[in-house]
Amino acid sequence: MKKVFGVIGLGKFGFYVAKTLAEAGAEVIAIDKDEDKIRKISDLVTHAYLADALEEQSLEEAGILSADTVVISIGENIEASILVTMLLIGRGIKEVIAKAVSPLHGEVLKRLGVARVVYPEKEIATRLARSLLVTGVLEEIPFAPGHSIFEIKAPINLINRTLKEADLRRRYGINVLAIKRGNKVIVNPSAEEKILKGDVLLILGSEESLLTLS
Repeated sequence: MKKVFGVIGLGKFGFYVAKTLAEAGAEVIAIDKDEDKIRKISDLVTHAYLADALEEQSLEEAGILSADTVVISIGENIEASILVTMLLIGRGIKEVIAKAVSPLHGEVLKRLGVARVVYPEKEIATRLARSLLVTGVLEEIPFAPGHSIFEIKAPINLINRTLKEADLRRRYGINVLAIKRGNKVIVNPSAEEKILKGDVLLILGSEESLLTLS
């Protein structure tokens, strides 16, 4: 059975969350009280409703209260964000994810029972800064507090060395999960696998270890 996602609030963050989920084939219910925003998303998602998220009946009619996961993207209006969060959790939504605009806002959302709090601007800024500090970072996926999965171009000081010789786990606390070499992907490479020029490494490590590696 296809998972159903609800997206409440269609600012830039909410719009792209809804659009990306829909493009991946998910069933998406999007709501906003701005008619222009509904018009822009209506052809991209399964259902788009012009509604006020603070009205429980409107959420019921839109089908949001039957969704598996709901993303609340109305962070700028903190009061509305908190009230909608309380409403959804009170109605037993399995997974609620909410956008926050400050640490205090995020802390309140966590205490209400939100499964995940996101800070879009902060996260984007942090990733940009890290990519500027560390040469070769192509992508980052947060894994746990202080740790991420990074996709990086093989550092020049590792070229033509085996993973055993590089000894990344002991020296930096970094685990190499895979090596991409052209169209070939080497998953869980052996200690004798040599890192070649042009390789892309998928690694798991702390932010500090990555800075040390560079």
